[in-house]
Amino acid sequence: MPLVPFQAQREQSSQDKLAVLVDADNTQAVIIEGLLAEVAKYGVASVKRIYGDWTSVNLRSWKDKLLEYAIQPIQQFAYTSGKNATDSAMIIDAMDLLYSENLDGFCIVSSDSDFTRLAQRLRESGRKVYGFGEKKTPRAFVSVCDKFIYTEILKDNHDDEDKPITKVRKDFKVDRRLLNLLRDTVDDLADDSGWAYLGGIGQKITLRSSEFDPRNYGFRKLADMFRAIAQFEVEERPQENGTGRQIYIRWKRRSR
Repeated sequence: MPLVPFQAQREQSSQDKLAVLVDADNTQAVIIEGLLAEVAKYGVASVKRIYGDWTSVNLRSWKDKLLEYAIQPIQQFAYTSGKNATDSAMIIDAMDLLYSENLDGFCIVSSDSDFTRLAQRLRESGRKVYGFGEKKTPRAFVSVCDKFIYTEILKDNHDDEDKPITKVRKDFKVDRRLLNLLRDTVDDLADDSGWAYLGGIGQKITLRSSEFDPRNYGFRKLADMFRAIAQFEVEERPQENGTGRQIYIRWKRRSR
């Protein structure tokens, strides 16, 4: 099946209606601004709910954020010690929303593996699932999502806003697993001369590795990452029937 053109896919996705469900017990309040900005890349947050025991002092940091970002708090008492009632409430609500609302996708914000089956079930129903959690999130939950974003890159840090996060070439050491992922994707999409369009590369990498994001490696954009890897060539070309420019990538060894 051919890939949908990147720009067309992005425009379509931006109109998707999404439910954002946050596990307050496993999510830090400091990420909320970055989280909602990230969600906006994939669609409109039609439903925003956050789950936890709001009588607990542990959730105090969240309370000031709820009104500011129009997030509906769902009270869930911890009925039994050692059991996470919040997870159960989120799962029940997600299934209710699946059948009662016309939603295109779900954003599940938690580092808990208990949501693995939920994500799988939602995808089986034809909904997109975007996962958000810390790097400690179990692999099973990460893999079952269409896209998984590590929340470490979403933390609000105004002190570093003026500092570039793109690393220079000498500071970036690419591991073999990442290099193979990038190379195989470029090879799959390359034309006879070895060049592949960057937009298609980004789309296909996500299909292969749900958690891939250049920001996890210190780069704002995928093109910056390719420029920092000596094994790849990067070429900018004028856009056909337009005034912009398009970026193409080639594995250097292909030209030998």
